Formats: sequence, C-alpha cells, structure tokens
Amino acid sequence: MMLNQVRFWVLISFVTISGFAQGMLLPLLAIILEQNGISSSVNGLHATGLYIGVLISSPFMEAPLQKLGYKPIILIGGLLVFSSLALFSFWQSLWFWFVLRLIIGIGDQMLSFATQTWITSSTPQSKRGRTVALYGLFFSLGFALGPLMTRLLYIHESLPFLISALLCAIVWGSMWFIRNEKVDESETIETIQISSVLSRFIQTTKLAWIALLGPLAYGILEALLHGIFPIYGLRIGHDIERISAIIPLFSVATLFTQVPLGALSDRIGRRKVLTYVTGLGTVIFVVSAQFEQSYLALMLTFAIAGMLLGSLFSMGVSYMADLLPRQLLPAGNIMCGISFSIGSMLGPYLGGLMIDLLPHLSFFYLISAVLFIITVLFLTKKNHAC
Repeated sequence: MMLNQVRFWVLISFVTISGFAQGMLLPLLAIILEQNGISSSVNGLHATGLYIGVLISSPFMEAPLQKLGYKPIILIGGLLVFSSLALFSFWQSLWFWFVLRLIIGIGDQMLSFATQTWITSSTPQSKRGRTVALYGLFFSLGFALGPLMTRLLYIHESLPFLISALLCAIVWGSMWFIRNEKVDESETIETIQISSVLSRFIQTTKLAWIALLGPLAYGILEALLHGIFPIYGLRIGHDIERISAIIPLFSVATLFTQVPLGALSDRIGRRKVLTYVTGLGTVIFVVSAQFEQSYLALMLTFAIAGMLLGSLFSMGVSYMADLLPRQLLPAGNIMCGISFSIGSMLGPYLGGLMIDLLPHLSFFYLISAVLFIITVLFLTKKNHAC
C-alpha cells in the first residue's frame, strides 16, 4: 500500500510539471512573438505546435505501452520535454521553436497517457471522480505557476526556459526509483481481439463521444486563455505585469473546486455537473466581455471561470472511464488526449483569426459561443448512469 502511494505521488509530480511547462510556454512564447512583431494569427498557429505533437503521436502510444510498460514511456516522454525546454534558450527562430513545441507535445502526450492510464486503471469506479480530480488539481497547480515565469523576461529571455528544464529534470529523476508495471495480460489480449487500433478508436468514440466533449472544451478554453489572451490583453491596453497576474487565476481557482466537483460527480453524475458548469461558464464570459477593460473584472472572470471550468478535462476522463469497458481504457485515454489536442489547436487559430479580422469584438464572445454549443450537446444527450 505504501509503495502504491509513493508511486501515485510520483505520477502526480509528473502531472504537475507537465502542467507547469504548458502553462509557461503558451503565454511566454505568445508575448515574445508579439513583441517581435509576429501577427496574432501566425502567433496562434505557432501555439498549435505543441498540440500537433500530441495529436500525431497519440495513435502510436498504445502498442509501446503494452509492450514496455508504464515507466519507460514516462521516462522517454520526460526526457523529450526537459531537453526541448533547454534548447529554447540556444537559438531564437520561429521554425526552430515550432519544432521544439512539437517535440514537447510528443513528450507531454507520452507522460499524460502513461500516467493517466496507470491511475485510471488502478482506481475503483467509486473513487474515480475524486482520484482523477486530484490528477486534474495538480495539473492545474502546475499550470497556475507556469505563467508566473513570464516575469523573468525582465531579467533574461532564456531564464524561464532553463529554470523549467531544470525542474522537469529533477522530477524525471524520481521516476527511476519506481518499479515498472505493464498492462494486465488479460486486458492486452482482450484489447488485441477488438480488431485494429483504428477500430478500437472508432468503438471508443461511439461509446464515449459525449465524455470527449469535456477535454475538447478544456483544450479550446485553455489555449485561448493562455495562448491568445496575452496578445488580446496587450492590444486592449493591459501590460505584461497585469497579464501575468491574471492568467494564473484560472488554474489557481481550479484548486479549490477540482476535488469537490469530482466528488459531486460521483454522487449525481458526470453529465449533470458538466452541463451545469459549461452553462454557467457561458454566462460568465458574456458578462466579462462587457468589462474587459477593467483589471479587477478580468481577475474575477478568470477566477470564477477556473472554479467552474477547470475540471472539464478530469471530469471528462472520469466520465469516459465510466462509459467504457476496462479493455478500452487505454484507447479512451488516447481519445481524451486527441480531443484535448484538437481543441487546443482550434483555440489559438480561431482566437488569433478573430483578433485580426474582428479587432473591435471581444474575443470572450468566442469562448461563450463554444461553451454554449457544448452545453446544448450535454443537455440533449440521453442520460447515462454517470
């Protein structure tokens, strides 16, 4: 039991550092590129590099996990992340940085998939909401700390990259002391009997498409708030100091509600809670569009939005695990990552395009529109047990 607890917290530390790296890169690179005169649409497209890496690597994760086990996948993923972070400081080039973002996306997907599958497959359904909520909580903690690194730009542009690479390397070293485990043989056999990789993904999507809306919506929201808001905030008159203080509030606020919302979903059902939070989130961002010039109003917006919407990914993962048979959980976790990546790619591009084409329209309306559509889909979907 003690060994399982140690393993759980080591996995959680990887989740935290993954969130930290993503939370730092989105606003940090957005600000640097904006200051270098890069257009917002190109800036937004550049931000998709990380999620393209996640997307292209996702279909190839299941077989190595079954063959090698969890630990090697986590170690390789961690190595890709911290080495790429360090390389940002060596050469400033738009395409070189894009490639590094892509490699970090591949490494991050390896970390997320292996840790997420290890946790969900070893957690009973009655405790899944709370346990996966802890997973989401520490990802949010890392994500909240990441944007604070933008303040180090005043000291030296390379400093945020080198510090984050060092922190990632320290956490990576702790994994060497954890015993490897493989996917249970019975589960592997059952999974292989469900035809091909493609057919498993199709079957997973048919059974759990409603649950995948949570990671999709979270990907769009996270990418817009962390990757596009810094650009938009600068253009409507807020400075870097204020922006770097506003952005972490979304993830900080999540820390207070992640576990309670997970526990609530254990009791009343994931779909109900997801419907409530996305509906309220729609209203919050419509209201915030009217007061976006106010520093205090933006702080309140990000904090309330974090409390409501910061659990979308973790709750979607729990919902997915409820709807799928055990042998499809690895494919389900991959599909959650793919859904998150698609959302994270759509968000920056649509947000950057909106700023270029409709500069006088608040980009918070884009967030409201996305959340409204997701809410309607949750409302119209036939009820499940969870």
